[in-house]
Amino acid sequence: MPTARQLRENISYVAEQLGFGDSRVAAIQAPPNLARYQEWLAEGMYGDMSWFERNNERRSDPALILEGAQSIVCLAMNYNPGLDHPNEQYRIAKYSWNNDYHDMIESKLKDLDLAMQEMGGTQRYYVDTGPVLERDFASVAGLGWNGKSTVQIHRQLGTWFFLAEIITTLDIERSDPIRNRCGSCTRCMVACPTQAITGPQEMDARKCISYLTIEHKGAIPLEYRKAIGNRIYGCDECLEVCPWNKFAKLSQEADFHARQEVFDKSLQDFLVLSDDDFRALFAKSPIKRIKRNRFLRNVCVALGNVGSASDIPALKKCMGAEDDPLILEHAAWALEEIESRI
Repeated sequence: MPTARQLRENISYVAEQLGFGDSRVAAIQAPPNLARYQEWLAEGMYGDMSWFERNNERRSDPALILEGAQSIVCLAMNYNPGLDHPNEQYRIAKYSWNNDYHDMIESKLKDLDLAMQEMGGTQRYYVDTGPVLERDFASVAGLGWNGKSTVQIHRQLGTWFFLAEIITTLDIERSDPIRNRCGSCTRCMVACPTQAITGPQEMDARKCISYLTIEHKGAIPLEYRKAIGNRIYGCDECLEVCPWNKFAKLSQEADFHARQEVFDKSLQDFLVLSDDDFRALFAKSPIKRIKRNRFLRNVCVALGNVGSASDIPALKKCMGAEDDPLILEHAAWALEEIESRI
């Protein structure tokens, strides 16, 4: 049997060959910020994201996820597609410029799992889908630190990376944590358009633009609509202002670079997408999962904020053709906002 150090070196090598930007190892233990997480749950700051209420025991004790688990391998996948936005009229969060990261990373995790089986281990793996407080364990393992925005920061990748975890029965040599290097910087807190970052490492998801445009299923509260600006899916503001991004390199994965057929379209073009058109345009994209009505809700909010007189006919046509109350409400709001400006 390989030693704990050999296991770590072998796993690190395979992970690098699969395209992961970094891999570190933490011991199975209670998450270090569990008490803060439980307070966050009790205060209802997760909004509509009801899955946070489920599997709370396993989130609190990862040993319950896999019998005999000893180690957590924490992995980083660089998705940085570059700084320029492909269409100046609107903004889409960079992680969703192309194909869904879950599918691509899960395929790589499966390959890493097979390699670890050959080393004698039994594994469970996740990418943003399992009952694991991934940022806590990434910090314990030394895979960066949790920034004031609650986003994980890596010294070489900045903020542009996904986290993934493999829980294993292998006893792997642990990595050393690194200190939080945010210092006195508060750029992310100041930049947040809705002030969703209520304190260092404290996030009220109910105010977050990513939550409002992706996870929230109903009408976007009036108090946040103008702050959303021209964002139609997610928000990168707290990531973009982080000074650690000066070290970030472009991702080598083609699946993370912009899908041109999406960004060739204008906000008006999005308004006339049929359901079939929407599903075809966003096939394999994370945007597809919010469905057409929520996407058009977001498009209408963006038009209300940045639209001009030339967009009025398209909005009126949309209101005449649609019967979805969510789209109709936001289209009417957009129309009022544009008319008030002109």
